[in-house]
Amino acid sequence: MDNKKITHNLLTKLKDWWKKGSIFKGFRITYDVIWNVILFFIIAGVVGLFFAGGVGAGYFASLVKDEEIRPRENMERDIYNYEETSELFFTNNVYLGELNSDLFREEITLDEVSKYAKDAIIATEDEYFNSHNGVVPKAILRAVVQEATNASVKTGGSTLTQQLIKNQILTNEVSFERKAKEILLALRLERFFDKDEILEAYLNIVPFGRNANGRNIAGIQTAAQGIFGVDAKELNLPQAAFIAGLPQSPSYYTPFRNNGQQKGTDGLEPGLNRMKSVLNRMLESEVINEEEYQEAIHYDIVADFTEPEPSTLDKYPYLTNEIKERATDILTQILAEEDGYTKEDIDNNEILEEEYTILAKRELTQRGYRIHTTIDKQIYDKFQGIAANYDNYGRDKPVIDHETGDPVLVENPETGENEVLMEPVQVGSILMENSTGKIISFVGGRDFEIEELNHATDARRPNGSTMKPLLVYGPAFEEGVMQPGSIIADTDTEFQYPGMPEPWNPGNYTGRNYGLVSVREALYKSHNVPAAKTYMQIINEDPVSKYLLKMGFTSLTEGDHSNPSMALGGVTNGVTIEENTNAYATFGNGGNFVDAYMIEKIETLDGELIYEHETKTEEVFTPQTNYLMIDMMRDVLKRGTATAARANLTNPNVDWSGKTGTSNDWYDTWFVATNPNVTMGIWMGYDTPKVLDSGYSNRNVTLWAQLVNAATEINPELLAPSQQFERPGGIVSRSYCVTSGMLPSDLCNELGLVKTDLYNVDSVPNERDNSLIKGRYVTIDEEAYIAGENTPEEFVKEDGIAFNPEWLKENEYDQLDDISELIPANTGVWSDIEIPSTEEVANDEKDPEPPSSVTHTGDSLQWEESTSKDVVGYRIFEADDPDSSFTLMGSTTELEFTISNSRAVYQIKAIDYFGHESIASEQVVVGDFSEDSGDETESDEGNESDKSNDSIPDIPGIGGNENDNESGNENQDDSDENNGSNNSDESNLEE
Repeated sequence: MDNKKITHNLLTKLKDWWKKGSIFKGFRITYDVIWNVILFFIIAGVVGLFFAGGVGAGYFASLVKDEEIRPRENMERDIYNYEETSELFFTNNVYLGELNSDLFREEITLDEVSKYAKDAIIATEDEYFNSHNGVVPKAILRAVVQEATNASVKTGGSTLTQQLIKNQILTNEVSFERKAKEILLALRLERFFDKDEILEAYLNIVPFGRNANGRNIAGIQTAAQGIFGVDAKELNLPQAAFIAGLPQSPSYYTPFRNNGQQKGTDGLEPGLNRMKSVLNRMLESEVINEEEYQEAIHYDIVADFTEPEPSTLDKYPYLTNEIKERATDILTQILAEEDGYTKEDIDNNEILEEEYTILAKRELTQRGYRIHTTIDKQIYDKFQGIAANYDNYGRDKPVIDHETGDPVLVENPETGENEVLMEPVQVGSILMENSTGKIISFVGGRDFEIEELNHATDARRPNGSTMKPLLVYGPAFEEGVMQPGSIIADTDTEFQYPGMPEPWNPGNYTGRNYGLVSVREALYKSHNVPAAKTYMQIINEDPVSKYLLKMGFTSLTEGDHSNPSMALGGVTNGVTIEENTNAYATFGNGGNFVDAYMIEKIETLDGELIYEHETKTEEVFTPQTNYLMIDMMRDVLKRGTATAARANLTNPNVDWSGKTGTSNDWYDTWFVATNPNVTMGIWMGYDTPKVLDSGYSNRNVTLWAQLVNAATEINPELLAPSQQFERPGGIVSRSYCVTSGMLPSDLCNELGLVKTDLYNVDSVPNERDNSLIKGRYVTIDEEAYIAGENTPEEFVKEDGIAFNPEWLKENEYDQLDDISELIPANTGVWSDIEIPSTEEVANDEKDPEPPSSVTHTGDSLQWEESTSKDVVGYRIFEADDPDSSFTLMGSTTELEFTISNSRAVYQIKAIDYFGHESIASEQVVVGDFSEDSGDETESDEGNESDKSNDSIPDIPGIGGNENDNESGNENQDDSDENNGSNNSDESNLEE
């Protein structure tokens, strides 16, 4: 009962609370709050969207503000302009051929494409193609979000229309500006063209990887024929699906390698998986049914791939590629300038450079130009034949992995077995006209199939000693530091220069030094040490900037400016054959540099001239310096390192002047030479640097001569001018002393040490030679010293010739470890010149030590030299018998003496620089005195008495006690050690 009452009371209260409206009031308040919050966010969102839209629209407008409004005819020309091919010409308007695009393409109409192919492309690349107006907003938004969040998987947002715009009008540049222009142009294109027109254009331009020839292909017809050997209209479903999957990543999904061979199982798998993805999309789009899908999924598509065929190469691959590259550079600059950019803008901005390079390439392959070159067809054809058939390049060698040191192995496609990868000696050569810079002909390599690199224009290698005229001797002449008759000491030398991690010892390629040599001889014999010493005298003048940069070297580094090994061609990035030859053409052009070129002019098919080369010159060397270099380099062919070149010329009287060169470790061999009309350079070496076989230089210069002979036969007026290099004013001929390079002294003339050479009149030597002296000198330990006032006359050479000690000091030759290095080997009169010490002989006020180990052989006495360091000679004393007194019978500076008496007793004394005489050596008895003496005991006693007799004034020290003999033995031992050391030194010096 109570419970019912309680329940009743509770219900009554709830009714009263409900009637009062309290619950409604609470709900209404909550509702109002929630609604106001939601309304606030809705309003804020709408405002934000409008604001973001406004900002986005403004940003979009800013990106496309410079994009001109293109009329229909212009867009039609751009979209369908993939037919006009540029034409190439040799010099004199001789037709060369068409400039092939990087992509092989055949145009077809849309009705010639199978329905499967069209459906597959649309389902894969643009599922909303038939309904959108050029762009798909949600796809663009998705792509923007993925880009902003840096998503690992990006699906892209481009329609077929946008892809067409990118490929035919814009570039592949990744930027918001390019994307905005792409969107704008896609919308405009859709206004002008129907879907079939857009699809047809797309199918004709899209890349599809490679065909069975290994050639890059574009267009559905080219892909159908190149991959499956059928026309586009014959493609079945799986074939169409495979091809439709290729554009996303043509090189990755293509079934063929760049040599035309079919990829292996692993290489084919990505393309097969991509085909299945395409079939899935077609099924989802309902353009195929489940039955068709299953049949296509299980289709053996690999069996349909066409068999690889041999690549069909152009007749002029090196030349065509080179023309295309140079024409692209020219058009890049023209197009950029049309848009208001300078060459510096393009060179310093990679994005701009990429954009205009793409546009230039498109212009070449689509606009149709006539490109006229400087190449002589006859000479070029002849060069290719000679290079291909030359039979003396040297051996093929294995390619070595530089990390492991092991030969590189490659799979033999026929046997499937690994074989050592071999490579041949490669060659590059270029011929150009001095006065204009025209490239007349070149050799890009031995075979384009072996190596596509153009070794004449693109391969960079150290240029070895061909650098010496350009950077060392030419600049040294120009700076007034050297002349052809200047003398340099070719001695073993180490150089230390700021920034060098360790001393540099250049050494000569022969492994030996040549003493005092003229600059002329140092050049034509290609000695390295004189070049290095000369360069160190001018390196602080920055000859790299003052000379090399003016001659067209484009890849020099900051370090090259201060690197001493630049004197010998140690260029950090190397140089091209074109650059090296072009620099030498400066000598052929009177010291004036003219940049080499190959494109004479470019005109449209209608004859409108859009480019014509203008020749510009820049003086590098004065006429005097230039002629001195020309004259010195003549000797390289006449009596230097390139005599084989001259010997193989059919016109040896042509005035050729040049220089050979070899890089470190004999990796590269060079020869560049110029005559009054043309310059030709040649290089040989392996693409992966390795040692060339012996005889490399002769092989190289011989091929150079063969190329010159062939060109001369075709154009003798150009290649074999009758005129010589003209000698300018300001050049005089003067005699000089070959020891110093100074004006000859009487003594220099008397010795026949005089030569004559050419000089710049402003740099003629004006001082008389002081390197030689004639007079009194003696020899101490094989080193000459000027005789002193107390030096015994019998050891003095009165009429000897010696280098002047003061001159040796002035030129710091006294700092050499061995001053005899100054004497050239096997040069006649030089061997009579003594090298006096620049140090004074120290007077120790002591008598010298006597000679030791005196022996008798036949009619000759021999002994070991005194251990004293100031001995100038030896006196020989004779006695009739052991009991007689000794008398002086002769003297010598040698360690032996001829005797005529067959029965006598001898002893030797050493004489020093100051006239001091040693005690006598031990006696040597020659002959038998037994009949004249008593018994053995008496004879011994007599001898003992004689040996101890100190009362004979003219033969001091003959006797001696036991201690004396021990002292003598010790001296003898010391003498033997010193003698051994001296012999060792002599052996090393001779080696």
